[in-house]
Amino acid sequence: FQTTVVSIRKHPDFATTGQWNVVTEAGGKQTSDVFDAVMVCSGSFSEPSLPLQCFPGIERFRGQYFHSRQYKHPDVFQGKRVLVVGMGNSGVDIAVEASRVAAKVTISTSRGSWLLSRVFERGYPWDMVSITRLKTLIKTNLPGPLSWWLTNYKVNKRFNHKNYGLQPDNRYFLPLLNDDLPSYILTGRITIKPGVKEFKDNSVLFHNCPEEEPVDIVVFCTGYVVSFPFLEESVVRVENKHASLYKHVFPTHLQKPTLAVLGLIKPLGPVMPLVEMQARWVSRVFKGRGAYVNPPVSQNAAQAGHSLDLPAREIPELRNSEQTREHFQGSGFPILKTEWLVYLDTLASFIGAKPSVLGLLCTDPKLALTIFFGPSSPYQYRLGGPGHWEGARQAILTQWDRVLKPIRTRVPAGSSSSFPSLLVVVGFLLLLAAVIFGF
Repeated sequence: FQTTVVSIRKHPDFATTGQWNVVTEAGGKQTSDVFDAVMVCSGSFSEPSLPLQCFPGIERFRGQYFHSRQYKHPDVFQGKRVLVVGMGNSGVDIAVEASRVAAKVTISTSRGSWLLSRVFERGYPWDMVSITRLKTLIKTNLPGPLSWWLTNYKVNKRFNHKNYGLQPDNRYFLPLLNDDLPSYILTGRITIKPGVKEFKDNSVLFHNCPEEEPVDIVVFCTGYVVSFPFLEESVVRVENKHASLYKHVFPTHLQKPTLAVLGLIKPLGPVMPLVEMQARWVSRVFKGRGAYVNPPVSQNAAQAGHSLDLPAREIPELRNSEQTREHFQGSGFPILKTEWLVYLDTLASFIGAKPSVLGLLCTDPKLALTIFFGPSSPYQYRLGGPGHWEGARQAILTQWDRVLKPIRTRVPAGSSSSFPSLLVVVGFLLLLAAVIFGF
């Protein structure tokens, strides 16, 4: 803590030892140490991207503007006319908070986005309902057009995105999580506009909109730049917001796998379980106990962020790579994005922690059905392998109880458990069908 990493360089005998010279600075004094391995955990949200050159007239704008990373409290917007440029999660959250104190709030987006509610089907959390093995199996094996149609149908059930000016222009799925935005648009507290065309002294012009919009404060929610200033480009090369990393973790060309990048990923799901699994895999690789190979990397492999040393059929993440690229097209981080459960299973298989649904179906059918049809909670990866936990089975079978406990403070008379019940016979048949069609 309170220490700055100045540089990380290969030790002179790196080819033999895999060691690194690390220079740090604390209290104005620099120190050099030698380490056997390094984990880079700076993530992708450390260096703001503020491309002012893309916004004509910003140099003459007399109002205040700043990047979303500088935002701390909505009081700065009191009574102001606010423009939020960009429609990521940060942009939407800031716009919602600002609308409670500002005179007017406008969101400028050139591409739109799908909007999901944290309170999802039957009132359950979005990730508990949406990320299951059954749904992932269906999604990754459907033809692209059909998958896109189903996505359209699903996300528009809550409200018609086209009516609210949010419908994405391109065929990609970049979901946002916010419960308030639709009602705030409906009540006029927030207005959706196209991309910015030009800034004036105290106003802004939007594409395809002839009228100027008066603005006092602009918040640029324009994302972040992936960078590693303490590393040489020969170690991790970043191009077009993409670093060539095997399984989004290991640099593809190092002689020794003793440096790993953790958290440089944008999954369609919770990031913490992925980072934990990355750490479990990396620590075993550093110990010489984890699965890792470092073959020559082709140009296509570098572009995909993977070493193509294994047949694509053995890696679901690669087998569906064409569909995945189409799925995430235009997202800004096309390669860093990944299918949540597929990626977790891939890394878990490297350390022997991936649960075997078919094996459990023979020995523990109740647990197998719960794993396949229920939430893909991280408990599943503690059933076996290194770091296995004896309480994992019970934790999986009772996970819905813990979801409901903090919110179900009043239990209506005569109510029964809300755990999604499944008929064993139907569940078995569906699981059997899943196996036949490529589980």
